[in-house]
Amino acid sequence: MTATTDGSTGATIPPRAAAASDTDSTTPLVAGVPEAAEHAVARATEFLLAAQDPGGWWKGDLETNVTMDAEDLLLRQFLGIRDEATTHAAALFIRGEQRADGAWATFYGGPGELSATVEAYVALRLAGDAPDAPHMARASAWVRARGGIASARVFTRIWLALFGWWKWEDLPELPPELIWFPTWLPLNIYDFGCWARQTIVPLTIVSATRPVRPAPFPLDELHIDPANPNPPKPLAPLASWDGAFQRLDRMVHRLRKAVPPRLRRAAMNTAARWIVERQENDGCWGGIQPPAVYSVIALHLMGYDLEHPVMRAGLASLDRFAIWREDGSRMIEACQSPVWDTCLAVIALADAGVPADHPQLLKAADWMLGEEIRRPGDWSVKRPQLPPGGWAFEFHNDNYPDIDDTAEVALALRRVQHPDPARMDGAIARAVRWNFGMQSKNGAWGAFDVDNTSPFPNRLPFCDFGEVIDPPSADVTAHVVEMMAAEGLAHDPRTRRGITWLLDEQEADGSWFGRWGVNYVYGTGSVVPALTAAGLPVSHPAIRRAVHWLREVQNDDGGWGEDLRSYKHVKEWSGRGASTASQTAWALMALLAAGERDSGAVERGVRWLAETQRADGSWDEPYFTGTGFPWDFSINYHLYRQVFPLTALGRYLHGDPFDKAPLAARRGVRAVAGGS
Repeated sequence: MTATTDGSTGATIPPRAAAASDTDSTTPLVAGVPEAAEHAVARATEFLLAAQDPGGWWKGDLETNVTMDAEDLLLRQFLGIRDEATTHAAALFIRGEQRADGAWATFYGGPGELSATVEAYVALRLAGDAPDAPHMARASAWVRARGGIASARVFTRIWLALFGWWKWEDLPELPPELIWFPTWLPLNIYDFGCWARQTIVPLTIVSATRPVRPAPFPLDELHIDPANPNPPKPLAPLASWDGAFQRLDRMVHRLRKAVPPRLRRAAMNTAARWIVERQENDGCWGGIQPPAVYSVIALHLMGYDLEHPVMRAGLASLDRFAIWREDGSRMIEACQSPVWDTCLAVIALADAGVPADHPQLLKAADWMLGEEIRRPGDWSVKRPQLPPGGWAFEFHNDNYPDIDDTAEVALALRRVQHPDPARMDGAIARAVRWNFGMQSKNGAWGAFDVDNTSPFPNRLPFCDFGEVIDPPSADVTAHVVEMMAAEGLAHDPRTRRGITWLLDEQEADGSWFGRWGVNYVYGTGSVVPALTAAGLPVSHPAIRRAVHWLREVQNDDGGWGEDLRSYKHVKEWSGRGASTASQTAWALMALLAAGERDSGAVERGVRWLAETQRADGSWDEPYFTGTGFPWDFSINYHLYRQVFPLTALGRYLHGDPFDKAPLAARRGVRAVAGGS
């Protein structure tokens, strides 16, 4: 079978016989599939147990792209704290990620991306790389061929404006008075998803002050015409949303000088207080790098010196995002995922047959219980009467617990036989109550907020990158439904509304869209187990359509894979890509839930996982299978390659973890929707 070419992207679409990861030559192949699965589970279990931190948690590296590293250097340059050792290590990593054509991609095997390439190039200039060095000349030529800096996204041009490489007046305006918009007014800050909200508030201060630090060098080589770096572009038609918001931005620009200075300063002070109030105990903001970076800049512009406790803690938190590699390079994580990784690891180990009272599972359960968030956060703006109870993704992020982590932590805790069942039951009951309370009006669940579906934020000229709202998604909704089924609440009217929404969201081909994982394989792998856990028979038409689709997209090598390009080019790339361990596991989890254990598709998938396992019990997975923003921001969770294959193989060997009864009931717990 030969590969074909996607005419819309020029990328090669792999044949169904996609190349698997290289098998370790020392890995013995076992002829019988169940025997091979048992052997793989034993080694994978040993590997995962050994990876647990003494504190009880797991955390794999969270790999994104070089913009994290470039922006870290630009921040240090702006604050005057860039040092040679950090610069050298960051540059070593950035150089190692460059493509042969001179560009940088945002995911493994992906196409070059303009903004990432501009930021990487500037970072290497800061590190001393000469513009006429071969690798730099290739990069600048690639940038010019795609429109130069003028065609880069707004966030990239903001970073350049900080050093006078771009004019502030040529950027969209972000007035700090937004902080005062009431929640009923369109474009108030709570119309934005939490990650965008945390970024926009500090950027209103940056936009209002328009700081410029001396540029250490020019960037003429990144413009098509250095004498005219930002040639005028025609506005979109007035009758269009884009045209209307472009003209609104021009009006806001003209009104900038008319705002009374005392009013503007008051708005900036309110924004600064908002930022400081949301700093976490570890010094970070929201547990993610971009809001932390912009918050540090904004507070510095408001007069906070670098020795101020808020600033010291913020900068220290950013240092904790650094992964120092053996070759001396330094990779910056956009975020850290210990809660998510830990609950998935517990589920994998329990489903693989590790006893429910195993000391390491108990230690993990204790750690997760200690991470429960018992105070209100930004979510309570929309749900002021809802008592708190849930978990965030990161070590410290009490302002933004998320619905997905809360569901999966509850599912993980139910798999552990804890010596203090009352403590466990109370935490899970609070999680159930909180997740039910965070249900959107359409019956589904978003990740962080309720009904965060305003059509206006995405229309702003400023918002030209990533998702800025948090509408309900199939994968999050599926995990909540699965949790409710585990608690004996599958027939609760609120759960049934979620099920109805999921059935309505199924694609015509039988798959489901994956918002937080790549992509239709992830969505389908999340939804099918939830629906069957909630009582849908495996003969249900929706389940059969999903099974048919998974069989159709299985690669000839027995695995499953899906490229990030499926977010842009559905027809060409849905379910298409080189086989990966995590995506193969998602497909198997769906097929096993659908009663397909003895099918040829499952047998081939299990065999692929067994044959591609490394000698140490792990799997190799360079491909990015996690999603931050569909297409725009992709993630390689380094623990996905371990937890999901172990979960799938464990379920292949031991059957459905629900065993036809809610997990809560099997632990002798009465399922409740309340809690204290």
